[in-house]
Amino acid sequence: MAHLIGGEDLRVDFPAKTVLDGVTVGVADGDRVGIVGRNGDGKSTLMKVLMQRMAPHDGRVTQRNALRVGMLAQEDDLPGGGTVQHAIVGDADEHTWLGDARIRDVLDGLTGDLDLAADVTSLSGGQRRRVALAKLLVGDWDVIALDEPTNHLDVEGISWLAQHLDRRWQKNQGALLLVTHDRWFLDAVCTRMWEVHDGIVDPFEGGYAAYVLQRVERQRQAAVAEEKRQNIMRKELAWLRRGAPARTSKPKFRIDAANQLIENEPPVRDAVQLTQLATARLGKDVVDLLDAGVVYDERDVLNDVTWRIAPGERTGILGANGAGKSTLLGLISGAVEPTSGRVKRGKTVRIAYLDQRLKELDEVRELRVREVLARQKSSYVSGDKELSPSQLLERLGFRTSELSTPVKDLSGGQKRRLQLLLVLLNEPNVLILDEPSNDLDTDMLAAMEDLLDSWPGTLLVVSHDRYLLERVTDQQYAVLDGRFRHLPGGVDQYLELRAAQAASGSSPGNKQAQTTATAEPELSGSERRSAEKELSAIERKLANLQVKVKATHAEMAAHDQGDFEGLGILNGKLRDLQEQNDALEERWLELSELLS
Repeated sequence: MAHLIGGEDLRVDFPAKTVLDGVTVGVADGDRVGIVGRNGDGKSTLMKVLMQRMAPHDGRVTQRNALRVGMLAQEDDLPGGGTVQHAIVGDADEHTWLGDARIRDVLDGLTGDLDLAADVTSLSGGQRRRVALAKLLVGDWDVIALDEPTNHLDVEGISWLAQHLDRRWQKNQGALLLVTHDRWFLDAVCTRMWEVHDGIVDPFEGGYAAYVLQRVERQRQAAVAEEKRQNIMRKELAWLRRGAPARTSKPKFRIDAANQLIENEPPVRDAVQLTQLATARLGKDVVDLLDAGVVYDERDVLNDVTWRIAPGERTGILGANGAGKSTLLGLISGAVEPTSGRVKRGKTVRIAYLDQRLKELDEVRELRVREVLARQKSSYVSGDKELSPSQLLERLGFRTSELSTPVKDLSGGQKRRLQLLLVLLNEPNVLILDEPSNDLDTDMLAAMEDLLDSWPGTLLVVSHDRYLLERVTDQQYAVLDGRFRHLPGGVDQYLELRAAQAASGSSPGNKQAQTTATAEPELSGSERRSAEKELSAIERKLANLQVKVKATHAEMAAHDQGDFEGLGILNGKLRDLQEQNDALEERWLELSELLS
């Protein structure tokens, strides 16, 4: 693999902490690197240093001669004026960029709902972000660095971006650096992970699922004393391993190792117990929407929606921006009155709405966090444990030193966590979450999900974060063309419906074609024996590959870290082993499903 970028002995100091302390990393052709870590630990800083947008205080960065690098930073770098078209393609003639398949694909994927002749100054923050991403992607780059590219993208946009990055370069060409809290996106795009923490960078092979496995395994082998954090990650691994078929059909981690780690791990939620608790708190009646419709300015936003929400139900809601999701939530909470049909609410229903405006913090913004906690009830029951407000906040990632911080001075992620705490302490029995993943890093998302697993009430979630949606809910629905429909196939089915809608130029509505179940072929005796024999051979090959992978890791650790060419060769060897491993695992799954 050709070496592209190297960072040697990098050090970056901020007034309050050292975020990079003697870090050495390298990027080679074919690398797709996801960078994870807690907020403030240096993910964006590392990316800026490697892309030479920021100079380190010590160490050096080298780039291959004539290397073309492009970066989407979190800061807006669009021009102050001019049209959307000019911001993206500059002064290029229209026939030139219209004749470029990549540019057409980018425009369709990111700006299909925008007027290219509109002035940039008229765009919203989310629209400006999409235009900035389009401006980057229409260019030719050897290395692309993306800092939170999924912000302001819906589920379809995120899926499009993953596909675009997957086919942008040929195999073993080009490189990608990615900072994002979207774990589905990390798993779909990345082949390597870097975890930034405590001034260092730990490398991991594979995407997010592989990172979770390796991180838990490293903690187990080293007997790390972070039992609470480890339990959350093991729980998340158990969900990943037992999760949706779309995830397990293309595994990026060792099947037998994963099974061994989670063999004593219970399911992430005790659905029966939670339903019993929710029924005890709510009764049988929660909220019923009965042929409910809403008309705004002579436009049918929602039409004939019937939904009987059950106690303990955990539902994710999908829909394009402007499809009517917020209106639907307003009907449930009482903020919106139906113009047709009716809404019936149970007598004991207490609804909490966790929205993006952080309004729960308005009246306490001048208080310190500990003063806010002192005004709350003394305990909160999570699962079978009783926690104080401060213990609950610690579980959500607050340090003791941060309790003296005024609420107004908290970061965006800290405010989101405090908002969730205040909502839970009020003990609602119906909880509505509107884009709850904003401003949270992957560790904090896992902690929040762990807390919600033991919450005994009805949970409704609207989110573009596919991973979170699948993780905390048991079923998904979609708002399509003003109608509300169940998605037995989950997010994948929603994307198929939206693609069909776009292709036909009309809405799927309630007349979508039903998926036809295909009968599984019956195996003869000889076919079964042959499959079992192949399965056994694959397991032996996988075990041998793991020995080679560990040996290569040891060789890389002992290698001169300044020899980027040599490390690149070893990294290529490791990638080849990983590709062999992935192919064998995929075949292992096919045979397992066939034999079962």
